[in-house]
Amino acid sequence: MLIHKSYCLFMRCELCGKEEGYLHRVLIEGVEMMVCSTCAAYGKPVTTPQRKKAAAAPPPRTEYYGRDIFEKMDKEIVPDWGERIRKAREVHGLSRQELGAMVSEKTTTIAKIENHELRPPDETVKKLEKVLDITLFQEVKQAVIKKKDAKRLTIGDLLKKDE
Repeated sequence: MLIHKSYCLFMRCELCGKEEGYLHRVLIEGVEMMVCSTCAAYGKPVTTPQRKKAAAAPPPRTEYYGRDIFEKMDKEIVPDWGERIRKAREVHGLSRQELGAMVSEKTTTIAKIENHELRPPDETVKKLEKVLDITLFQEVKQAVIKKKDAKRLTIGDLLKKDE
């Protein structure tokens, strides 16, 4: 590697002491030195490894869901899930704290679920169904949307609408 004199005026060769604008980085008897062109013949040139740039993290994958994801849903939570959970808990004689311990949820989470402040995740709903012996999911009915016969709009139709 050469060090150009525009970076430093003149440097001394570490082997012979000669002032020179260009110095070579060489390995002489196991020692890396900055030497002049004449002394560079006594060693092997040292190549400095290029710094590797940090690999940029790949952009996060965004998954796009079409309408199919909604069509695959065959169950949904019942609208009155909070009341059902509270009533079933009271029938079983459980406190919110006891129910929370049984389904691995906090007491405040159970309270928020019962008060409709928090919609429980599906896993929690399944646990609640099992512990309280109730049904919180209902089947989703697929709505069939019929398309009307597609009529093309004519100029006459526009005139009729304006009148």
